[in-house]
Amino acid sequence: MARRLAELTYEEVASIVAAPRAVAIVPVGSVEPHGPHLPLETDTTISVICAMRAADRLGGGAVVAPSVPYGVTDYASGFAGAVGVPAAALTAMLAAIAKSLLATGFAHVCFVNNHLEPAHDAAVRAAIEGLPRGAASVACPLTRRWGRTLSDEFKRGDCHAGRYETSLVMAAGGDVRASFGELPTLGLSLADAIRAGKSTFVEIGMDRAYTGAPREATVAEGNELYEKLVTMVVTEIEEALALLGS
Repeated sequence: MARRLAELTYEEVASIVAAPRAVAIVPVGSVEPHGPHLPLETDTTISVICAMRAADRLGGGAVVAPSVPYGVTDYASGFAGAVGVPAAALTAMLAAIAKSLLATGFAHVCFVNNHLEPAHDAAVRAAIEGLPRGAASVACPLTRRWGRTLSDEFKRGDCHAGRYETSLVMAAGGDVRASFGELPTLGLSLADAIRAGKSTFVEIGMDRAYTGAPREATVAEGNELYEKLVTMVVTEIEEALALLGS
């Protein structure tokens, strides 16, 4: 099982970072509405599972740091439970975390982000700017390199609390409300709406804070998606570590 940084003693951490190329994986998410059927912590849950499975694949030199569950949630404004922070505050917080983990002795810090609001993604990426080459990375499926490996719903952009995210929460053992099987399919693409200049779920027509086809979700699809997301995390880390030796 992957080791969680917060559950270790300081001596155990000292032993880990004494070995070459120790890695700290930091899950990043949001507190944001995900339809009437998924918890507010959905994005954080997905990032945590990705981080845990990636640490398992990487082996003993990788640990999972406590998650950062708050993010930029401007698109969810107006819905109960949307608790966001300014982009600058998020960037400052993540930058401080990265620098502290590196000062502790970790060779690399990876932020795993599954909250896909563009301003949030930009804020996460800004946090690693100026850090030494190979010292930090961001693993997020918003990039074309990784997004094209995922499901058709994800690639269309109608995946917020739809089949894509509902499958991932189901595979994580999360609390999916039974109503997911009764929700009608909505073909509203967040990607298209963002390009068209819409700035909230309400403007897009997502009156219940979801789009896509949640009733088509399955545990099997969730686990298939995690395999691809974990490959994303592991690859970003391994490519960054290779830079440390170049």
